[in-house]
Amino acid sequence: MERLAEGPIIGDGGFVFALERRGYVKAGPWTPEAAVENPDAVLGLHREFLRAGSDVMQAFTFYASDDKLDNRGNSAAEKYTGYAINKRAAELAKQVAAEGGALTLGGVSQCPTYLSGAGKAEVQEEFRKQIKVFVESDLDFLLCEYFEHIEEMEWAIEVCKESGKPVASTMCIGPMGDIDGVPAAECAVRMAKAGSNVVGVNCHFDPFISLETVKLMKQGLEAAGLLDSVYLMCQPLAYHTLDAGKQGFIDLPEFPFALEPRVCTRWDMHRYAREAYELGVRYIGGCCGFEAYHIRAISEELSAERGGKVSMGS
Repeated sequence: MERLAEGPIIGDGGFVFALERRGYVKAGPWTPEAAVENPDAVLGLHREFLRAGSDVMQAFTFYASDDKLDNRGNSAAEKYTGYAINKRAAELAKQVAAEGGALTLGGVSQCPTYLSGAGKAEVQEEFRKQIKVFVESDLDFLLCEYFEHIEEMEWAIEVCKESGKPVASTMCIGPMGDIDGVPAAECAVRMAKAGSNVVGVNCHFDPFISLETVKLMKQGLEAAGLLDSVYLMCQPLAYHTLDAGKQGFIDLPEFPFALEPRVCTRWDMHRYAREAYELGVRYIGGCCGFEAYHIRAISEELSAERGGKVSMGS
């Protein structure tokens, strides 16, 4: 929270897509067993983002809940357990963060238990198992990311708050709101009221559609008198999605193997960083499709606002 108060923080990029392209993650399952099977690959990607200008090393824990590992039909849950994957991912993030004074982050995502209708207690237990690892590893803060249902997001934030650590929350929604039709503005207000310190969006849509969603969230927070109590966050795709539907790029015919013609350029990322900053977003990063050079462009654009810092390689 002190770092956010000083100025913009730059997040990292998209691990599952980047590692899939490098041969370490299977498209479709998108689960992070590479943290235990190929830790050097994960370390290398962390270092790329750190050197490009990222201020945060987010542990590679996307979809690392036990129910999601089981649901995706691979042997990761049985072979390693979600606990082991999350623990190793946290260790790797901390190792690289120490090389450049970066913050560390552990994240949880939506899970199949919610969609099965199991109920609040069972869903929260899935989150609690993951968050226990992040607290034991003493990561700096927690993130609830990639949620399509605001109710499940609220349940995740509640569990994160039990840790006493700062909590950020981002939904994978566009201007049309969550998957049940709850408006983006209302989603932001409910995240803030649940206790999130940082509120915004990630994934599913490109930088500029994502910023339109953040604008709606900002308006909702302002109307509710909550804007001064939270920071805004945005971690979009690095793919243009102007023609996408309510669920963004996963509805596109090119998903996931033919998205290259949609990749944003460095110039797009300079524009994204500037527009995000002027909108009031202070946590600016990326999700699927973001490579180190995209983060480098953001860092270059916001160098003056960050005391002249660009990257470790500058």
